[in-house]
Amino acid sequence: MILIPAIDLLDNCAVRLFKGKYEEKTIYSTEPWKLAEGFERNGATLLHLVDLNGARNQIGINTESISKIRKSSKLKIQLGGGIRDKEKLEYYDSIGIDRFILGTAAVNNPELLDFALKKYGEDRIVVAVDARDGIVKIAGWEVDSGVKYMDLLEKMQQAGIRNIIFTDIAQDGTLAGPNLNAYKEILSRYNFQVIASGGISSLKDIMALSALGTSVPMYGVITGKALYEGKIDLAEAITSLGSD
Repeated sequence: MILIPAIDLLDNCAVRLFKGKYEEKTIYSTEPWKLAEGFERNGATLLHLVDLNGARNQIGINTESISKIRKSSKLKIQLGGGIRDKEKLEYYDSIGIDRFILGTAAVNNPELLDFALKKYGEDRIVVAVDARDGIVKIAGWEVDSGVKYMDLLEKMQQAGIRNIIFTDIAQDGTLAGPNLNAYKEILSRYNFQVIASGGISSLKDIMALSALGTSVPMYGVITGKALYEGKIDLAEAITSLGSD
């Protein structure tokens, strides 16, 4: 299992939201590219990058920061937030983004999902399944899709999706721990490469996800707030996973 540090961009700052609420944000850096450099120095290989403005259809606000982050390190980058048309996919591909995260588009635009899979391949496409009370939220988690997350996972399996990020929104930004039961159920029913996101507060949480005991292991875990607030030492956690 790999550990994936996160940078969420809002107005060119690295922030964390509480349970996905934009009005409850904490700013951690006005130079997010320096965070990426630090993550690389501490042994990370993949960065989880989210354009929160883009998720709200506020286009172009974080373009400069995304470009600086891409140029500042050799980390592989998976990026999401507002990727809802071919042009945005092609732009991010042109600047060297490695993997594209589709959330709203996975629910509302199956044609774009199919295009992305055919053009870029299953290894570069990640679907974000973000749920509250079992229902998928879209458009920056502000719109209720009316779709049960298990139903969406079934559709994604049929569509040929390999990579999934699952977030229990009620846990996100809370440091309350991950929803282990939800991850165990998903891993037991599907063959996705699943990345866990939301609520990670400690090395203990990370190791619990690593040790779920399902036939399909957890692929990765995203952590942001716990890193920024010193609750997880990135280098130590990566070493612990490597020796597990």
